[in-house]
Amino acid sequence: MASQANALGAPIERREGRAKVTGSALYATEYTPPGCVYAWPVTATVPRGRVTSFDTAAALGLPGVLAVITPDSAPRLAETDDPTLALLQDPRIPHHGWPVALAVAETLEAARAAASAVHVTYETEPHASILDENLADAYRPEEANGGHPAERRQGDPEAAFAAAPVTVDVRYRLPPLFNHPMEPHGATALWRDGRLTAYDTSQGADAVRAALAELFQLPEDSVTVVSEHVGGGFGSKGTPRPHVVLAAMAALHTGRPVKLALTRRQLSELVGHRAPTDHRLRLGADPDGTLLSVMHEVTTHTSRIKEFVEQAAVPARVMYAAGNMLTTHRVAALDVPTPSWMRAPGEAPGMYALESAVDELAYALGMDPIEFRAHNEPREEPDSGRPFSSRHVVECLREGARRFGWSDRDPRPGTRRSGPWLLGTGVAAATYPVLVSPSRATVTAHPDGLYVVRVNATDIGTGARTVLAQVAAEALDVGVEAVRTEIGTTGLPRAPLAGGSSGTASWGWAVHEACRSLSRQLQERTGPLPAEGLTASADTKGSADEESPYSRHAFGAHFAEVAVDADTGEVRVRRLLGVYAAGRILNERTARSQFIGGMVMGLGMALTERGSVDAASGAFIGSDLAGYHVPAHADVPAIEAHWIDERDDHLNPMGSKGIGEIGIVGTAAAIGNAVHHATGVRHRELPLTPDRVHDGLSQRDGLSQHGGPAPRGGPSPRGGL
Repeated sequence: MASQANALGAPIERREGRAKVTGSALYATEYTPPGCVYAWPVTATVPRGRVTSFDTAAALGLPGVLAVITPDSAPRLAETDDPTLALLQDPRIPHHGWPVALAVAETLEAARAAASAVHVTYETEPHASILDENLADAYRPEEANGGHPAERRQGDPEAAFAAAPVTVDVRYRLPPLFNHPMEPHGATALWRDGRLTAYDTSQGADAVRAALAELFQLPEDSVTVVSEHVGGGFGSKGTPRPHVVLAAMAALHTGRPVKLALTRRQLSELVGHRAPTDHRLRLGADPDGTLLSVMHEVTTHTSRIKEFVEQAAVPARVMYAAGNMLTTHRVAALDVPTPSWMRAPGEAPGMYALESAVDELAYALGMDPIEFRAHNEPREEPDSGRPFSSRHVVECLREGARRFGWSDRDPRPGTRRSGPWLLGTGVAAATYPVLVSPSRATVTAHPDGLYVVRVNATDIGTGARTVLAQVAAEALDVGVEAVRTEIGTTGLPRAPLAGGSSGTASWGWAVHEACRSLSRQLQERTGPLPAEGLTASADTKGSADEESPYSRHAFGAHFAEVAVDADTGEVRVRRLLGVYAAGRILNERTARSQFIGGMVMGLGMALTERGSVDAASGAFIGSDLAGYHVPAHADVPAIEAHWIDERDDHLNPMGSKGIGEIGIVGTAAAIGNAVHHATGVRHRELPLTPDRVHDGLSQRDGLSQHGGPAPRGGPSPRGGL
């Protein structure tokens, strides 16, 4: 029988933790087959054009260099729907950093030296790479990422806004952002007897296998992809990326196993990024705080070779009741690398802008921002009219307010001070959709009492092995120590990728069903088990992908306390609190880790992280960890993550919602709102670096000295908690 300590929800330690900290867990580039050699890409140094010639003599003359693969000598790939994988097939250059050749050598150092020695001659073409300079060229796509309609309209939002007694019309901007997982992208590839094996750092081995089989015109069962341990991804490893294709091409060309790892600087141009977004928010309300009009218009960029549209206006379709609504996306095709998924694509930038504008409107109304949100809580999803399967935003806000001490807050901006530090607090709501995909799984009961669960899930640091064992243990009614999980390689039952906060819900559903089936077989069986054990399987196709009549989302609330140096503009976050409604929590320890990790990433989004494009070269600059500052220990304050007990019977057999991404959603807005509360200055562009905040303080003080609005005071909020 399953013990309480092993029950689903218990804070069981990660099963692979010891292997990771002792170094016995192997990652993609730590496999070294006999005869392994190394590859290093040569990437374009121009923003657009074509290669006219290569001079490889110096590179090939270096000791240990085996080959320099160019479009003239590269293996031919089949046509693909993903042009980011059509590598070394022609001389075109769609953006800076595009692979134009590949050096292969006996050692990593020799491969790097050879790549540097290749001389490439280019013919350049006019280019455009800066979103702000090309907003007028943006077009409305058919849909945004995730299949969302690019535009949704209800009522007459323009007329309602024009007639509203209280309005805000504001613009928020976010820069490009980079995923930067701890483990950079890399792969080890080898061919044997016409079969391809790739060890890849990927969020979904089955998707990589399908792409490699298509490109190299192989049956899928002739391709094996292993992604047993993955050092994070945040979406950048959610689709097949160039590194694994290049490694396979080099292995085919040389007849040797090949290892290829991208550098930090190469990641920004080869594995996706969060696109910059320009937001216009127009909100109108009655004096009592009732929203009359919500308009959220987003413009972003995409590459010229593959359209990706950040769905940043979509969250506004879910959050607040308003009879008149417009949410729309526009996109400018530029000579930039193709953007892609980054933790909570759409929701992270969209909720930053929306929740900041909501705070502005609450301030204009003189209402407490929590009460304003509660006043406009919808009974059903505003966009579709579907009932929510569960929605506890207000409960999260009120529980967070209780834990945070919100009632002690002086609502007037710029009134609290400690020496040179201006102090402020802010709040923002959070949302993330419940996503789930069909999956397969098997479970085998062995005569010795061991149960082996097999599913091609990917553990990218979330604790999937552990949580799936807990799901199985509960369904089998055994202790979790009796369950072993096998994941991370093709050949196991096919499973969707680890992305969209959908992994556990998808894989766990199949594991649960397989285990329940096995339990029934065991109850009906008499006599000992066969030596090979007894196996049951499940495939959730037709159930997990069935359209729900409910709007299914996780929700939450974020609270932040900041201190702003009045002399330098430095912002220090003193406290962060997140409270979530995410269905049944399957492991308290790993869940808290995921929530806190998302909040830390939101802190970086708010204060330190910023990608920049050089207009002349089209290159991302400052894209390594020296020039792109992710939060370090000294940046991270006291962080608490809590959740409310939420039962939702319209999700999956476990009653769980995804938790990997909601932690980042709204965190940046809570911090930005706290900075406004501390200073009386509203900043509408991230990150809130000292120079920007200092300039805002200087302008504020200059206005107050010349008869403008004073930095202290402001309308007092109506309504309490």
